[in-house]
Amino acid sequence: MKIHHLNLGELKSNCYIIETEPGRCVAVDIGGDSKMLINYLIMKKLRLSKILLTHGHYDHMNGVAEVAEATGAEVYIHEDDAHMLESASASLASFMSVITFRPVHRFISIDDDCIIADGNLSFRVLHTPGHTPGSVCYICDDTIFSGDTLFCCSIGRTDFPGSDIHAMRSSLKRIVALDGDYKVYPGHNESTTLAYERINNPYLSRL
Repeated sequence: MKIHHLNLGELKSNCYIIETEPGRCVAVDIGGDSKMLINYLIMKKLRLSKILLTHGHYDHMNGVAEVAEATGAEVYIHEDDAHMLESASASLASFMSVITFRPVHRFISIDDDCIIADGNLSFRVLHTPGHTPGSVCYICDDTIFSGDTLFCCSIGRTDFPGSDIHAMRSSLKRIVALDGDYKVYPGHNESTTLAYERINNPYLSRL
């Protein structure tokens, strides 16, 4: 699996571009800097077919509208966070951003255990509420795109509207219970592995 990585938007959230077959790709989260991403795709000669959102906060979706319009890519988000794509307040943009909010009106709602196939790859949806009600991780082969649920040695915040620390604990237990090891690509900061986090992440080791 070939994964490209960009830091996009005001908070430099991680955007992952995954090649699903030669010349074709999907993106996980686009927090802003849409022109940068579009130019990157052109440079790499990649056609973007799908945008997979880990949750609805503005720093993960504020570049989606322009990129989807330019590429024709389908947008996927969990049904519990779908309303955030059209709301500056629900997405926290009106409270935390100075950039103009770009709503997304066309999207496909997903739920737990959905399979999103593209090219030669399939992404399984793991619903992991806590940071937001509709937070998800995408699992593809031995890789987890964990959004703001799981970070290297930390977890996503649970003090935002709609956050739930009890739901987060349940979600983390689901992740810890996955068989074997996985590469973990989070929504912020550096990548890690699930084996490392099981031992070194204080939020996981105490479960």
